[in-house]
Amino acid sequence: MTDHKLPIARRFRGFLPVVIDVETGGFNASTDALLEVAAVLVGMDDRGRLHPAEQFFFNVEPFEGANLEPAALEFTGIKPDSPLRGAISEKEALAAIFSAVRAEVKRTGCQRAIVVAHNASFDQGFLNEAARRSNLKRNPFHPFSSFDTASLAGLVYGQTVLARACAAAGIAFNNQEAHSAIYDCEKTAEVFCDMVNRWPDPVDLSDSREDEGAS
Repeated sequence: MTDHKLPIARRFRGFLPVVIDVETGGFNASTDALLEVAAVLVGMDDRGRLHPAEQFFFNVEPFEGANLEPAALEFTGIKPDSPLRGAISEKEALAAIFSAVRAEVKRTGCQRAIVVAHNASFDQGFLNEAARRSNLKRNPFHPFSSFDTASLAGLVYGQTVLARACAAAGIAFNNQEAHSAIYDCEKTAEVFCDMVNRWPDPVDLSDSREDEGAS
């Protein structure tokens, strides 16, 4: 049987890294509103080097009964009621992202996607809770495993704050644009790719042996 796996499917043991960032109305994924969600797919070139690829961004309507902490809104500058946001429901936003991620998982021959995020437990918690509220059954992401770029950046650069990790990596970072889901997601993707590209590939990408499988 022909092996249709692309090299990125072997780099992370069958996982497809997808960078996620959310902006919210607080810190509690169960009670606080999801207001923005962004995703950046990660590609691999012929040399085995990662690069940010297709990106997605949605302004999200607060779910019915959602809590909105004034301090959180002041921090992000988001005005949830503004008609200029063009916000859509959690279900619409996540369904669009999940569909694109599933297609990329299939195209690359990966077995499952994995969340990449800065302080990943926060973003993953909101992603999972919104998917549960929306009754989305075909979530392509591993339910609890993730790649946390804050931890990785602490190892690679000695920095855990995203802006400082970018500075250490020589990646431009504009503090005026920070705390927008799409901007932070783009920068997190750049940092993640830079860190992985600094590390020698632990596997032979030409190896035809079957992976153990992602679990």
